Amino acid sequence: MEILSCNAPYNEGGLGKVLAQLVEEVRSTGSLGGYYTSRRKSNDSLGQEISLKRFRWLFRTPPFRYSLSWRDYLAADLFDRAVASKLNASTIFHGFCGRAQHSFVRARKLKCKQLVLESATSHIDNVKKQHRRATRAFPIEKGWLNQPQYKKTLKEYETADLIFVISEYARQTYLEAGLPEAKVKRRVLAVEPRFAPSPRTFHSDRFTVVYVGRLQVSKGLPVLLEAFQQLHDKDAQLILVGGYGSNGMENYLRKKVAGDPRVKICPGDPLPNLHRADVLVHPSFEDGLGFAPLEALACGVPVIVTEDTGMKEYVVNGENGYILPTGNVEALIEQLRAIRLRPLRGTFAPFPAK
Repeated sequence: MEILSCNAPYNEGGLGKVLAQLVEEVRSTGSLGGYYTSRRKSNDSLGQEISLKRFRWLFRTPPFRYSLSWRDYLAADLFDRAVASKLNASTIFHGFCGRAQHSFVRARKLKCKQLVLESATSHIDNVKKQHRRATRAFPIEKGWLNQPQYKKTLKEYETADLIFVISEYARQTYLEAGLPEAKVKRRVLAVEPRFAPSPRTFHSDRFTVVYVGRLQVSKGLPVLLEAFQQLHDKDAQLILVGGYGSNGMENYLRKKVAGDPRVKICPGDPLPNLHRADVLVHPSFEDGLGFAPLEALACGVPVIVTEDTGMKEYVVNGENGYILPTGNVEALIEQLRAIRLRPLRGTFAPFPAK
């Protein structure tokens, strides 16, 4: 039997969607023993929710109160420890990066035959390098990766028997870091069927640019905002679908929105905005893949992505979008103008085999 563990809610956000796909894949084989999550699938008896409500007071104390990276680390580590305390014997245990070391140790004591680490990012050394690059270029907020999280992730790499990544880009960063090829495998993700071209045809003279994801520096959001600001087009609009996790980003965005009425923040379901989009921009400084641009392509929307994301494997320049140099505002302006002048159609490009 297989047990999975991830502190993201089932099918919510990038990690939650990865968790949901893995749960259903294992369930379809009849080998799902259960899964731990912060919010399970509705009425699913095999899902066990881990609540951190009793630790709310701790998140309000320094350094957690003032630091996104420390809050993220604390939430992941407390979840991991809770899972470890509840874990039962299984044949295979799947944990997610940064959330698995305590569970791995417990699973090994329970004679689990295989420990599988699920990674939604590139190798942590590459994450560290790219996040440092982002925050140096845009010192608006600190990144989510701190030293304890970094060290814990390296331990998980060492403890795991097998590591699954979600793009060839990510896999190569693991191999470059010295991990054996036999230990690092590629997993291919799917898009929910509801992400499809709209049955209605929308006619508008406005050029609509959409971003979907966490509103943070490492996702390249300041690059997009600076590029859009220099796109002197009164009929253009930028829709940001997501939430921010730091006061620095909140203050930065408030100023941007106040200074440019063409920019809107619209948290919630991205699908309605994708159906009206002319292009989705995913300007991340580092991403193992990126569900939002995958979903955009499924909706028939072209995408602009960076060289430092696994999504580049799905893009053919000038056909279903563009791949731009990471952090390059001028290149993004050029590619936005190119799509404005010559609209593209989002389709899936052939992608590398596993």
